[in-house]
Parts: sequence; structure tokens; C-alpha cells
Amino acid sequence: MTTKLVARAEQELPEVLADLRRLVEHETPSNDKQALNAGLADIERWLAERLGEPVSRQRHDGGERGDVLDVTYPGTTGGTVLLLCHYDTVWPVGTLAEWPFTVDGDRITAPGCLDMKLGIVHGVWALRLLRELDVPHPSVRFLLNGDEEIGSLASRPHIEQACTEATATLVLEPSREGMAKIRRKGLGLFDLAVQGVESHAGLDPTAGASAIHAIAELIPAITALAAPERGTTINVGLLSGGTGRNVVAGRATCEIDIRIQDPAEMARIDAGFRELAVSDDRIRVELTGDWNRPPMNPNPLSEKLFEQAKAAAQEHGRALEGTSVGGVSDANFVSALDKPVLDGLGAVGAGPHSRDEHVIPSESPGQIATLATLISNLRNF
Repeated sequence: MTTKLVARAEQELPEVLADLRRLVEHETPSNDKQALNAGLADIERWLAERLGEPVSRQRHDGGERGDVLDVTYPGTTGGTVLLLCHYDTVWPVGTLAEWPFTVDGDRITAPGCLDMKLGIVHGVWALRLLRELDVPHPSVRFLLNGDEEIGSLASRPHIEQACTEATATLVLEPSREGMAKIRRKGLGLFDLAVQGVESHAGLDPTAGASAIHAIAELIPAITALAAPERGTTINVGLLSGGTGRNVVAGRATCEIDIRIQDPAEMARIDAGFRELAVSDDRIRVELTGDWNRPPMNPNPLSEKLFEQAKAAAQEHGRALEGTSVGGVSDANFVSALDKPVLDGLGAVGAGPHSRDEHVIPSESPGQIATLATLISNLRNF
């Protein structure tokens, strides 16, 4: 069936896609403060053009990272729905010159289009259509984060504060083939540095203590801590060390990515790290890093929120399913506080963080209508 919201979203689809192009063509890589500032300034101008001036506005300084923009638009009923988005991408400035915004039938490809600039656009148009059609709705608060792709270290306290003040939080990360994301793994990022003793590998091999040999002992001990049956996986993704073929290595390092589903796994992994040891007592081992995001597991309020989302989709003749993913997002922080949160309500497409990144524009009207209906229905949540 085609509802008024879907019909209006279909009618406005050219404008929706023009907005996507506008956001994409302001490149906003996570590690480029100047580009992030320029991109966020244009997003704020665009918000005013589409929604008018907010009733409240704060811009939190992210330091070396992207700033956080926090704006609220008034509703016609009680309550506040938080729309959580990030405007940073993994793509460096200059990517657009070699990979421009391209429309190919029912497929648009461009850096950051899926993750997650179309999600931001969907959120703005959902609210705009609610207003145009005089649909009752709570206040809508947008929190736009500029460092999600690199851990949300600057934005996390603002996310946690905002979600405690909201009726519910909706995260406009891309869907998984149209499915909402109801469960995410937690993430640990650790660095292992091993200091050895250098010597000549031919003339005086026993005088040295190889950091490379030592880290070769440690990596199997680290990966043995994985427990796939519990949802815990460990990947050593980068390894470096030594200075030459004929030198007993004085230093070696590796970078470790850990994903967990059960929060109790953090303590078990931490204990395993404390027991790491090497056979040569001349070796010094230093482990740094931390747990970047706790896992996102459904709590009762989030389960209720998902049921509301399924009902909203059904109003437009759509079936919304939920899925679990290994990636992380800012929804992890909200879930860890036992607040209601639902993720993956943004664009439909595939290929995030790859040159195949793309969105399917024909899916946008249904996504926008479902989001708008969910926002409206949350006035009674």
C-alpha cells in the first residue's frame, strides 16, 4: 500500500537525493578538523533551510576531533526523540575527485553516502514530512557526531548525556539489507609493544633477545583467548618489528581488535592479558589500549522500541526484521546505559568503507515514512 507519508516521500525523492549530494560533496574525514568544520557548518545551514531555526543549539568542541552539533526542534506533543548520527567518514579529502557522486539506475555511489550521510538526510526529511502533513510528534533532537569512525572519544559524554534526557534514541546508521540492527558486538582496541635486545645475528646472536621471536610467542597466547562460541573473536591486524635481516630484533609491535557479545568477556580477556609472559626474561612487554565500546544487547525498553518500529513499518505495508552485526556504533553507548535504542534505521545499500559503497534510492521513501511514523508513535512510548 502507499500511505500519505510514502507518497510525499516519493514526491520529494529528487530533493532528498539532492540533499545527499550536498552532504557528500563536503568531504568530512574523521582526522581532518578543517574539513569537518566546513562540513558541519554547511550541515547547519542546510538544517536551517529544511527545518528552520531550532529551539536549542549547542556545538561542543571536539578538540582535535570533529565537533558535536546538538539541535532540538519542537514537537506538538510531549517527549523528545533523539536522532543520533555521525557526519564523519573514513574517506580522505580528495577521494571525491576520483570517485564522484554517481547515479546509475537505482544505485548511487559516493564516499560516505551509505555510512552515513543518507541517514542524516532521512532524519531531516522524516521530521519535515511530519510537519507538512500535520502529524502529531514529539520534539526531535539531532546529535551529530564528528568522530564516530575513530571511536567517539570526544563525543561519547555528549551522547550519553543526551540519551538519558530522551524518550528513546534512534540511530540512523545504514540498515543491513533493510533490517534494523538490534544487537552489536563490543569492541576492544589494544596495542602490544615488545622491547628486546639488539645484536648481530651472525657474530653475536646469543647476546640479543629478539622482540620478534617474543611477539611470535605472545600472539598465539592472545588469539587463544578467543571464544567464538561466546561471540568473542580476536584479530591481530597489524604486525611490525625489527630493523634488518641480520639484526636480532630490538622491537616489535602488533595491533589487536577484539569483538565481544557478552560483557563478562571483558574481565576474562583482561585477566588473560595480565598472564601473558615470554620465555626470555630480558624481554619487556607493554600492553596499552582499552575497551572502546561495550556490546549492544537488547534490554526490555529496546525490545519494546523495536516492536514499535515493526508496527510503524507495517503501517506502510512493510515488514521490518532485526539482525545482529559484528560492527559497532554509538548505539553501543546508549544500550550500555539501559536506555531504549534502535539502530540501522538509515539508508538501504551495501559496501560501507569500500569502493563499492552505495545506496538504493528507491528504498528511501519507505525508510523515511517508517522513521517518521515511529517518531510520531513515540509520543506515547
